[in-house]
Amino acid sequence: MASEKENHVVNGEDEEEEEKMEQFFALLRNFREARNRRKHELIQREQEEKSKKKKKKNKTSKLGDDGEKSSWVPSFEWEDFTAEIEFRRPSIIFPPSFNNKQEEKKQEDDGLDLNLTLSPASS
Repeated sequence: MASEKENHVVNGEDEEEEEKMEQFFALLRNFREARNRRKHELIQREQEEKSKKKKKKNKTSKLGDDGEKSSWVPSFEWEDFTAEIEFRRPSIIFPPSFNNKQEEKKQEDDGLDLNLTLSPASS
């Protein structure tokens, strides 16, 4: 009878331990599944970003600044730079009062000698 009680107690403890072990391994499985899911999500997101960049790069290389295909390609000839320029309007002539002010400043500056010279020091 004593052995039956001991077996029952041991069986009860074994069942508890088995349940705890099953819970532990279930936690491990869940953790691994969550880790793998997250890993696959990150890989998929990275691949999507790469494909978007490639599409965007291909689009911008084929399109002009405004998003449409550019049919005109600029080209320059040497004559473009050597030809004499003709202006549509005459150049701006400053009013006479402005010109007079500049002449007055020149006359005032002529009165003073602003050049620095080195003279021998006498001791």
